[in-house]
Amino acid sequence: MSFYEIDGVRPQVHPSSFVHPTASVIGAVVIGKNCYIGPHASLRGDFGRIVLEDGVNFQDGCIAHGFPDGETRVEKNGHVSHGAVLHGCVIGENSMVGIQSVIMDGAQIGKECMIAALSYIKPGFQAPARSIIAGSPAAVKKTVTDQQIQWKTEGTGIYQNLTQRCLASFKACEPLGPEDAQAPGAVLQVKNFKPL
Repeated sequence: MSFYEIDGVRPQVHPSSFVHPTASVIGAVVIGKNCYIGPHASLRGDFGRIVLEDGVNFQDGCIAHGFPDGETRVEKNGHVSHGAVLHGCVIGENSMVGIQSVIMDGAQIGKECMIAALSYIKPGFQAPARSIIAGSPAAVKKTVTDQQIQWKTEGTGIYQNLTQRCLASFKACEPLGPEDAQAPGAVLQVKNFKPL
């Protein structure tokens, strides 16, 4: 079970979104259309509100929380990579949060930004649109290129497709044994998507 009510407040999830059974979605959480919520993600709306707008992916082990009466928001087509922590911040439309980054309260990340893996963004940090942000504490390093935005948008599209695949075919199963033959096409691949 992934969804939990607290103080009479229940999460709202659009039926076109996929929430992994090991994720925890608690209280004042709104998940828009075609979102992907990965294994062991935690969206804890027991104090403030958490909003994932349409097309967001919130990957394995990510955490969203905030202070009482605050809001944590990921705008449309946001991409939150494995193990990231968002606490009372806003991630702008079509932006990417790198693996295991931490974004703190009051931080405002503009549209089409890219946050490097393992970055720490301090409270109140402001990043204009199309910033590349990196470091601990993080700083704006340079401007995102059109090629980088195209790459990020394609990567987010892969997760939006994964949402559809999960809704259509995800289910618990027994694993194959060593004597069982796997079909030749059983290795799942995404064609033509490479690291930047």
